[in-house]
Formats: sequence, structure tokens, C-alpha cells
Amino acid sequence: MGVRTAAKQCAWWRRTSLAAALVAAALLALTPVMPVQAAVKKGAPVAAKVAKAGKKGDAKAAKKASAKAGKGSKVKVALRGQHSKKGKRGKAVAAAPVRRSVGSNLPRTVTPMELSASVAYVLDQDTHEVLLSRNESAVLPIASITKLMTGLLIADANLPMDEFITITDDDVDTVKGSSSRLPVGTTLTRGELLHLALMSSENRAAHALGRTYPGGLRSFVSLMNARALMLGMHNTRYVEPTGLSSANRSSARDLAMLVAEAARYPLLRTLTTWPDHEVAVGGRVLQYGNTNRLVHSPDWNIALQKTGYISEAGRCVVMLTRMAGRQLVMVLLDAPNTRSRLVDAERVRQWVEEERPASTVAGRGHSW
Repeated sequence: MGVRTAAKQCAWWRRTSLAAALVAAALLALTPVMPVQAAVKKGAPVAAKVAKAGKKGDAKAAKKASAKAGKGSKVKVALRGQHSKKGKRGKAVAAAPVRRSVGSNLPRTVTPMELSASVAYVLDQDTHEVLLSRNESAVLPIASITKLMTGLLIADANLPMDEFITITDDDVDTVKGSSSRLPVGTTLTRGELLHLALMSSENRAAHALGRTYPGGLRSFVSLMNARALMLGMHNTRYVEPTGLSSANRSSARDLAMLVAEAARYPLLRTLTTWPDHEVAVGGRVLQYGNTNRLVHSPDWNIALQKTGYISEAGRCVVMLTRMAGRQLVMVLLDAPNTRSRLVDAERVRQWVEEERPASTVAGRGHSW
């Protein structure tokens, strides 16, 4: 299905929904857009103290400075004049603080299978039965799962998908310093940017979509929050459209609502599950792939999905998938790495297909 063809199938919300969104947007008009330099400047003094202590060979001072970076931070110092394990003398070296994810301290409640994710939630979309739950109400950073809401607003607005948008300096990530294959000055259609944002989690593409939305980026972020409230996502807050900010937060229960809503749009279902895509950039043809390897697997029937990662969020994934004849929403947040995220998803699938469980949480079915 082409982007433009699919886009035509996405109608604007009912007028009553639009009116509600605008009212909520007005109430949220003061929601701040994430200042991109703030996160970078905040960590600079701590890093400088750690490095200074390391150069002096003062392990105690270095550890003390590193501790200020937050619980779980670590620093490794090889003192000048001391022998390493290999018996060589070396200069003091201070490693950068290691930041633990926000969900790393959540209790690991017992589940029917071993899972590495701090949060796991599986819901039958048709019956609203909860089949699996671990920390479903915990509010955590959601990384690039943010882009599902970004895509939802673009689909709602029915903006022309063939309109050209140019990547500018404003779209460059100065929060995490992540790289992009879309250099400043790249011009693509709105449809291509949406494709790259949802399939390959392209941050500059997602930011450009929000920046060029009617009313600008601030209006777009306000509408993201308004739309979340309309869906009943009361534990969700957005400050920017990419997910690079750890201030974009939600819970597994809220994200299940977002997945169910996004799945109503053929355009979003198509783009999030597209396996790979070529795009012409600067006279070259670039090959992009889907960030979720499971879309390539014959064992999976995925209708909609989105992955995410920043250090504060860990590895995350949300999916709408058919298993054992059931349409299930799966939310996995804060897995330690990409492999463990895939292993968790596979273990849940095998459990559902082999055990065919009923609701494991009595009385916890939800309506949207």
C-alpha cells in the first residue's frame, strides 16, 4: 500500500473529538517544549569533576564526584603508580558515569515465564482481558514509542503527504547527540518523513513533522498531550515529538490505549510494519530497515509496532499482534538490551500459543 493511498483512508476525527482536542490543547498551551541544551549542560559539571579527580589519581574523589550523577553511577579509576591486572603502570583514567534506567529499581513481580523487562503487559484487544501484567501502572520514559503519537496526529490532520519539508538545524539532536542519515538541507515529502520516523525511528524526520505542523512545534506538543487525555492516557506526558527526552513518560496501560487507537489507521499499520525502504538523499539512495526484527519473522503476525531506546528508558517495544487466534496488545518496557527485548517477546508468544491463557488478573479488564 502506497503512502498516499493509505493516507486517504485516514479521516479527520469526529467534530466532537476535534473540539475536545482544541479545548484540551488550550489548557495545555503552557506545556514547555524540551529545551535541547538543558540536558547536556546539566551533566557537564559532574563529568568535569570526575575527569579532574581521575587525572590526579584520586579514586576516592572520583567516586564521590561520580556519585553525584545519580544512584547506580560507576567510575573506574586506574591510579597513577599502581599496577593493572597485566602488571603495567598507567595514568589515572576516569570512565563516564553509567546511568541506570528509571525502571531498574521496579520490583520484578513473578510472571509465568522469565522476563528481563521491568514492565510487561499483554491485553486481549477484543475482550479487554489482561493476560500478563508486571508494573503496568509504573510511569517511565518511553523513548521513541513517542513517535506513535506523532504519527497519530499527522494522520489525524490529513495534511498533504506529497508536500516537501526540509530538515533544518532545529531538527538536529542536541539532547542525546544522536546521529542521523538525513543531513541538514535534506528535502523529502511529509509522507517519506513519516515513513522513516515510524519504520526506522528517524529522529530528525519526527522532529521536522512536529516543527512544520500548523501552529508550530509548541502547538504540536500541546495537541499530543490533548490527544492523550482524550484517549484516557492520564499518566502520559509529552514534551517533544521524538522520544529523545526522558521527560516523555507513560505507563504500559496508557500505551496499550495508544496502540489500540493507532491501529485504527491503515497508514500507521502499514508504515510501522514496513520491513525496509529506500529513499534518495543528496544524490544517493539510502536503504532503511525496520527497527523491529520481528516484522521479518514468519512466526509473527504483527499489525502495528514501535520500538524505542534511550538510556533512561531501556529497550522498549509495543505491538498489536495476532496469537492463538487472539488480537493482543503487547507492551514491554525497560529491557536491558535489544536481544533481551526480542527474547522476552518470543517467550510471551510461545506462552500464549502453548498455554492459551485466560485472564490472569481477575476483574482487570479495561474498556477504552
